Amino acid sequence: MSDTPATLDIARFLRRLQWGLLAFAVLWLIALLGPILTPFVLAALLGWLGDPLVDRLEASGRSRPVAVTLVFVLMLMLVVLVVLILVPMIERQVVTLIDALPQYREWFMETALPWVEARTGIEITSWLDPQRLFELVRSHWAQAGGVASTLFGYLSSSGFAFLAWVANIVLLPILTFYFLRDWDLLVERVAAMIPRDHIGTVTRLARESDEVLGAFLRGQFIVMLALGAIYAIGLSVVGLNLGLLIGIIAGLISFVPYLGAATGIVLAVLAALVQAQGFDIKLLALVGVVFTVGQLIESYILTPRIVGDRIGLHPVAVIFAIMAGGQLFGFVGMLIALPVAAVGNVLLRFAHERYTQSRLYAGDGPKIVLEGQRAPGGIVLEDDIGEATGDERGNRDA
Repeated sequence: MSDTPATLDIARFLRRLQWGLLAFAVLWLIALLGPILTPFVLAALLGWLGDPLVDRLEASGRSRPVAVTLVFVLMLMLVVLVVLILVPMIERQVVTLIDALPQYREWFMETALPWVEARTGIEITSWLDPQRLFELVRSHWAQAGGVASTLFGYLSSSGFAFLAWVANIVLLPILTFYFLRDWDLLVERVAAMIPRDHIGTVTRLARESDEVLGAFLRGQFIVMLALGAIYAIGLSVVGLNLGLLIGIIAGLISFVPYLGAATGIVLAVLAALVQAQGFDIKLLALVGVVFTVGQLIESYILTPRIVGDRIGLHPVAVIFAIMAGGQLFGFVGMLIALPVAAVGNVLLRFAHERYTQSRLYAGDGPKIVLEGQRAPGGIVLEDDIGEATGDERGNRDA
């Protein structure tokens, strides 16, 4: 007996339900294994980033192990070079910040708080008096003891977390080497599991996703480095003592549109106010010029030429993806949030394309209408328009 349309619909629904349950199980497993997945996710991203260079070396005549070794050594040399250059510079900036902390406290207590109190009418300074804080702690000693025990437990767990981070750092290069070596084999095995009647669609979506991820990860990484260098050098040149540290921070978080520049401007303005012990118009103007030039270079040179507009992620979508990933899966979720959002954008474009080609969107009318016939829904064809025009012309001549 042939399958009825109802039976086919039920079978289709069950298949989709199975895929939905599988996706839910995968997400649940990621949430459980989140604490140990960080080095694997980072290593997979590095392996994916380095695989095109390995393929080029392999195409030039070198064997796969030799090509992988060359790319892996290049990655290690770049990391060592960055550490040797940036760590001493950041260390000097941190020492400068620590030395300036009393100055920041003085400016905060004697300038910023009185200015806020004068404009809001709220007394804030009295609440920060050491004697008042001591009395507050003594009156809530039981709660303070609970907080202290909680803090001690947190510090103990932080020690184990530090050891876990050390283990992750040790594992990262090892996992990266294996991902580089076996990336093509992993891709082939995944491709072999795809149903043959869907291989064309999956291949197309995978190619588009690879282009989007390549444009985002490779391109945005270069943009982040360029912006960090522009901000750090510019703020240091204009005379801001913490310019290097602020520039690096602004560059690192510039993967979220406008967030890096906004954070850098706030930190730089605060540093300039404390450094000058007031409003130094010249220094503040130079800080504004540095960030304006950086934004112009990013908007008109870096992003159009390096990243392009193939990503299609709205800034609000970027912020939501990062916050949602961190909320659901912690640090691992923040790492995979933007790649998942980029791939999801590709899938949404494909779903939109399928929807506009579906019967639900186009309706049940015939797709091809013979000449001389009137299409359903009152649509007038060109032949009908020509006949109507000729009839009207004959009536006017008569």
